Amino acid sequence: MDASIALILFQDGGVTGAVYALLAIGLVLVFSVTRVIFIPQGEMVTYGALTIAALQVNKFPVVIYLQIVLGLYIFFIEFLSSYKLHRMRLIKNKMPLEPIQTSGQQGASINSQFVNKSLGLGFTQFVIYPFSLWFVLLQIEALTSFSELSILTQTLLTLLLVAPLGPMLYKSVFEPLSDATILVLLIVSVALHLSLMGLGLWMFGAEGGRSKPLLDLRLDWGSFTMSGQSLFVVLSSAFIMLAFSLFFHYSMTAKALRATAINRLGASLMGIKVKRAGQLAFLLAASLGAFSGILIGPITTIYYDSGFIIGLKGFVGAILGGLSGYPLAAAGALLVGLMESYISFWVSAYKEVLVFSLIIPVLMWRSFKHPQLLEEDESL
Repeated sequence: MDASIALILFQDGGVTGAVYALLAIGLVLVFSVTRVIFIPQGEMVTYGALTIAALQVNKFPVVIYLQIVLGLYIFFIEFLSSYKLHRMRLIKNKMPLEPIQTSGQQGASINSQFVNKSLGLGFTQFVIYPFSLWFVLLQIEALTSFSELSILTQTLLTLLLVAPLGPMLYKSVFEPLSDATILVLLIVSVALHLSLMGLGLWMFGAEGGRSKPLLDLRLDWGSFTMSGQSLFVVLSSAFIMLAFSLFFHYSMTAKALRATAINRLGASLMGIKVKRAGQLAFLLAASLGAFSGILIGPITTIYYDSGFIIGLKGFVGAILGGLSGYPLAAAGALLVGLMESYISFWVSAYKEVLVFSLIIPVLMWRSFKHPQLLEEDESL
């Protein structure tokens, strides 16, 4: 291997590592706030890449129907639970039987207003938004074609279609299991991944998709060449990581997320809405996954089942970073990308095995560094 080949491999590894870094950040964010290992993060990548590819060949984005179905289901469940809670409060306060207890009536009235406000927010988020977006898509299809839209508009539509699936999946699948163990949440996450992969086959078909480059140019520095898409991937990933760093250092919302990650019960006692924090974490993770799919779509052909391997490599990067810190997770993901690039040059047949084997020494080191965790498990 000469210097030019090593430089080309370094470039390829840096580009793929930048995508893995975005996925690792999303995985760490979700796990720290909700204790969920979000394996379907890979499906967000697949949905993002195949949705923008479908728009560019003038196909209607059928992922909107998944939004509509999930939204109606969530609102129906919220309506039933709110109705049952309201009935229980009315019976407890005995409003019809004891009209003299004005304080009880006032409390029930306040509870009723709270329920109506909560249902109104849920109706707007999970019903009005998907149907409004569906109507906009129908109007675009009737007046023009999706392929004639600018690349920026196609990217924005893709994010609006895929990113809301994150909080919807959390609300419908993981929120009812918020008190479950990490093992149960992991099993549910695997089952959700398989379901979304099957839905991806139904929505996008078995054929792969490849989108147009977001930045169509080529840079030459002597013997070193770099495509505009690769440059865009690196720069956009760096910008997003910088924005996340600023967000988590100076935003009150980010401080609420950090408080939820440190102590869910304490955050709840301090007035932080833990469930809202979980929805926000899933929204950010799904947005990162969808945008990663948009970035990687022009570089490689994406199939309905490609997300699992891509997401798993982001998970390896998060594990290398300790599954706790965002900079370490990003650095671990960059290492995964570089290792994958160089290993594929030397022993391409064992690329996946060697990349996934990176987590073994990390796990062994953590077990030796924290032996008390093993002792606690044995005592249980």
